[in-house]
Amino acid sequence: MINNFFLQEKFLILAYDHGLEHGPSDFLKKEFSPDFILEIASKERVSAVVLTPGVAEKFYPKFQAEVPLILKLNGKTNFFKGEPVSLAFASVDLAKKLNAVAVGYTLYPGSRYESLMFKEFGRIKEEAHQKGLGVIAWIYPKGKSIENEVDPEIIKYASRIGLELGADLIKIKYPSENIFSLKAFFEEIRKISPKVKIALAGGKKLEEEEFLELVKSAMESNLNGIVAGRNIWQRDNPYLMIEKIKKIIFKENEII
Repeated sequence: MINNFFLQEKFLILAYDHGLEHGPSDFLKKEFSPDFILEIASKERVSAVVLTPGVAEKFYPKFQAEVPLILKLNGKTNFFKGEPVSLAFASVDLAKKLNAVAVGYTLYPGSRYESLMFKEFGRIKEEAHQKGLGVIAWIYPKGKSIENEVDPEIIKYASRIGLELGADLIKIKYPSENIFSLKAFFEEIRKISPKVKIALAGGKKLEEEEFLELVKSAMESNLNGIVAGRNIWQRDNPYLMIEKIKKIIFKENEII
């Protein structure tokens, strides 16, 4: 049986797995230390925080009573420019040891290596469920076969892949191009992938009002929440930003 984390219907998950994927570029203007991020997560009572294994092992233990952990099991650097592939470098056993509530795994449908990642994801999903952990899939179509990874039709396909592979929660991007209605688009996503929880990726830092409108459109369309990093901890006042997002996701009188 999976732990109670996925009994929730709404989520605000604070992401801090950028260092491996992006290098130091997201940390140049201010020292966004792991302690600083975990302090934000614990004080503002977010649903969970996403960490890579090294950061989790070194910094999470003193915060584990304050905020649930999602351990990201795979990832890649930004150095290699070939067909994307990202296999696990950490285990479900480590996630269990760190008292994580879930594991995270990025998939790149469209890559020539998608079958390898699908196979590994399936094994991890089964093992995680046996140990009582949930599984979150980052579904990011990418590779030579994908001309535009944030094309609306590509994102729709991505959401369905998460359902087909059996993830408990899937993280998808939002479309880059102007579409008639973001709310209508998200409503279609919801219909395409029934009975799986769906969270929207925060992505690159946007203007505050633009990001809050994005969150509002997602939640009005019955998506389940947001997984955001830079749009929170790169703000001048990340605490205030979390409060604004929580009012949209959970409504004023609800408690995480």
